[in-house]
Amino acid sequence: MKRTFNIADLFELVADAMPEREALVCGEARSTFGELEERANRLAHFLKDHGVEAGDHVGLYMYNCNEYLEGMLACFKVRAVPINVNYRYVDAELLYIFDDADLVACIHGREFIPAIEAVRGSVPDLKLFISVEDGSDFALAGIGATEFEAAIRGGSSQRDFEQRADDDLFILYTGGTTGMPKGVMWPHKSVFFAGMGGGGHFHPDGPCHEPEDIVSRATEGLTLSGIALAPLMHGACWWYACIQMLAGNKLVLNPNRSIKGEQVWDLVEKEKINTISIVGDAMAVPLLDTLKANPDRWELGCVLSVGSGGAVFSDSKQQEFKRIFPNVVITNAFGSSESGQMGMDSGQRKTSAGLGNVARSEFMDVIVEEEGRPARRAQPGEMGIFARSGYLPVGYYGDPEKTARTVIQVEGKAWLLTGDAAQLEEDESITVFGRGSNCINSGGEKIFPEEVEQALKAHPDILDCLVVGTPDERWGRKVTAVVAVRNDRKISLDEIQKEIRTQIAGYKVPRELHVVDEIQRAPSGKPDYQWAEAYAASRRGLVEG
Repeated sequence: MKRTFNIADLFELVADAMPEREALVCGEARSTFGELEERANRLAHFLKDHGVEAGDHVGLYMYNCNEYLEGMLACFKVRAVPINVNYRYVDAELLYIFDDADLVACIHGREFIPAIEAVRGSVPDLKLFISVEDGSDFALAGIGATEFEAAIRGGSSQRDFEQRADDDLFILYTGGTTGMPKGVMWPHKSVFFAGMGGGGHFHPDGPCHEPEDIVSRATEGLTLSGIALAPLMHGACWWYACIQMLAGNKLVLNPNRSIKGEQVWDLVEKEKINTISIVGDAMAVPLLDTLKANPDRWELGCVLSVGSGGAVFSDSKQQEFKRIFPNVVITNAFGSSESGQMGMDSGQRKTSAGLGNVARSEFMDVIVEEEGRPARRAQPGEMGIFARSGYLPVGYYGDPEKTARTVIQVEGKAWLLTGDAAQLEEDESITVFGRGSNCINSGGEKIFPEEVEQALKAHPDILDCLVVGTPDERWGRKVTAVVAVRNDRKISLDEIQKEIRTQIAGYKVPRELHVVDEIQRAPSGKPDYQWAEAYAASRRGLVEG
């Protein structure tokens, strides 16, 4: 069978080259590459034997576990498409994703049987259920589910699947921070190069040229252990998992359902983890607080890098990590479900503005859209939308209109607009400011919430925060901060304003301040701006003066 840049093909090449090497760890569950390959083959045959065909969509609806990635690989082996399902969804949201994604099967945690039972009658094509044991005791018969290990035992271990292709689909559903989630349709080859570095993250020769190159990328050089602390249902973690496995590295999953610093550092020490992947400050804060409260408790000389992607990783938190780990590489990556990796910085920024600064290239640029004129690439000093070309998704599943707004032709070339505002600097680097849809227009001035949040988080009494625009008679919208404070500290608006005026321009400084016990975020750490705006509108937690 001809090998392609299909992820199943690439994984099989790696597994054949190092079957005895440890591949995957989650809690007490451990698998070598050979064991993971065999189990994925067996599950793939079970899916195929029960009617799952090439192109069919299979839900992955569970917390972090080895079975999540076994399910992913099994789908890819039979050219089916795994769909990430948010385990926090309530009935209406779950029905939406089951229906929008056209699921025919679902691999799920046993605890989710009642939720599935509540909506399955409205999704007639969803007929096959495979249940992963999680300590709950809901009856499999309620939805006619097969126990996961029984499915493994019932499938053949043979690798006798049909020819796969570069353009088989990997669909990643977005987090829904700007509306209902949409499935981003990535051809395997495109997501491998745009989202996973083309196999070149850990090898001096860089990305693969041919599929077979993945073997040298995985077998030559240092073998690393890496942990992604986000849930696998989140794209940043899912792609990181693929990066690690295709590099022949040991992937450690966070087996806990929240980020607790002591649990994480215990795990890092136990598994001798080299690379840690987080999602912004929501994960950085508890990790840093635990280290500061427990100096010298853990032996962490194994740590080589800490990287963040998918949410704001503020300068203040990056600097704290550097003080604790002076010889460790700290990176802040930019990208999205639609764009893949869009570059990163490591604190060596060329400007203090925005969230970070990355290099302009043939495939990375700022696109300017002006009414009545064709879209064009920015000139130095101009603001526009952060965009990429080259390896791109083919669009949003079932939404051609959104696809047409997101992937556009510019000067004869396809470009994907990320939605993040950016500026092309005079040295032709790109400063990223954040999601343009969250931009606050106050008296004609454009203010990006993420930039204000960075300044606020540098304050020692502020644990977490979100910034939104609220109505103002004079300016139309005003900058309003919703903050969680440390240890019930007392803060005032005047104090906060004075503090952050040293970091950002006066027109960006919050004019209103609300205190809340805890900032509401998704499990991945992504912000819930709709919640923050509603909280501010309620006038709860308003701080005077």
